Amino acid sequence: MFRKMRRIEKQLEKATSEEILINNEYGTLSTIGDNGYPYNIPINYVYINDAIYIHSYKEGHKLDNIKYNPKVCFSIVDYSQVIPGNFETYYESAVVFGDAEQVCGHEKEKVLKSFIYKYSKDYLEEGIKYINALIDETAVIKINIKHITGKKGR
Repeated sequence: MFRKMRRIEKQLEKATSEEILINNEYGTLSTIGDNGYPYNIPINYVYINDAIYIHSYKEGHKLDNIKYNPKVCFSIVDYSQVIPGNFETYYESAVVFGDAEQVCGHEKEKVLKSFIYKYSKDYLEEGIKYINALIDETAVIKINIKHITGKKGR
């Protein structure tokens, strides 16, 4: 179903690709809308139990697109250095394909707390209050990973 990487010698092991997901702060989410156009947005995320979670206001472009077509792509550039004299770039990246779905209840609350632990761990008490104040206006999307690849150029 998913294409094999053309430059297979640059492919990272699955564990290394997962490390990229674990250790980074943001990625880009790509969706497709009912007009046929792709929509790509940089976004914070958490990686929990082989799934990527993002948060959003409960209405908007990405949620409309996910409702229309739950198939998404998420990518992260872990490292990038342009080498001008060699006309190349050294890099490491990961690309995920998956199906997105909105989550609620205990899972939603757990994920939102994970965002606080990841991005604001020095402000846990304030973060929990923040979550409680905005939880009804917040959507949490889970990307169930179907395929992951990582690639490096060095």
